[in-house]
Amino acid sequence: MSTRQPIPFSAFAFGFLRLIRVQNLLIVVLTQFLARLVLVGPREAWPRLLTDPTIWLLSLSTVCIAAAGYIINDYFDIKIDLVNKPDRVVIGRYLKRRVAIGTHQLLNIIGCLIGLYLSKWVFLTDVISVSLLWLYSAQLKRQPFIGNIVVSLLTALSLIVLAVYYRQNAEMLLIYALFSFGISLVREIIKDMQDVRGDARFGCRTLPIVWGLRRTKYLLYVLIGSFIFCMFLIADSLSNLRLGLIFLVLLIPLIWLTYRLVFADTRRDFGYLSNLCKLIMLLGVVSMVWA
Repeated sequence: MSTRQPIPFSAFAFGFLRLIRVQNLLIVVLTQFLARLVLVGPREAWPRLLTDPTIWLLSLSTVCIAAAGYIINDYFDIKIDLVNKPDRVVIGRYLKRRVAIGTHQLLNIIGCLIGLYLSKWVFLTDVISVSLLWLYSAQLKRQPFIGNIVVSLLTALSLIVLAVYYRQNAEMLLIYALFSFGISLVREIIKDMQDVRGDARFGCRTLPIVWGLRRTKYLLYVLIGSFIFCMFLIADSLSNLRLGLIFLVLLIPLIWLTYRLVFADTRRDFGYLSNLCKLIMLLGVVSMVWA
């Protein structure tokens, strides 16, 4: 009789960091800190703002809840992920299921308690985020479009929570939250196109499965076009030339995204487009410095 070999700590640690998408969490931290320094401001006081404990606590609260969301998402998607991305499955390989669900609950509690310490409105935002993440992972993810909207809203909430707490320059925070929502929505639909094989096998009803790839592409063209129009309309309504120039620069990778989408038809193609959306999101975050 053979006994199961214990998992080396280095492999466990690497698996856990992959499970919580540490690179995505770092982008969340970068987004919130940049927004605090340059959008909420005052910019000239940035050394003092960096040592302000409130932004550190606010960011820690967001990261805990986001990490818990990634864990519960993978917890419900083990079978699907074994088809779509078998080499990236962590739960059941490096982390037992009961440990995963316990870690998920602990991170949610920590995140919400920090939110409660900061403000009742931050706490309410955190509770809404936790609830939506559970609903998304357990049910909404498998439904056409509504799941994509929910997870995109959750992405935008990382900036909305700053507007809720600081209330200063909330207009600019909400504009960048809208930008995050739009790019995230496009990326989530592209990810569904990438994962169509595994999703179909387990009864999911995502847009590419219900509509097919061609009609889903038509929707993406409309969404990208509407998103670009809204961004320039907002910049014009605010008479903000600098913001308009930023959106003009971001238009270049968006045009490239649309061009590559026209010819995309393989899992590898859609993976490239998903990563391109992530790059556009990162460029948007960095552009806060010039907004």
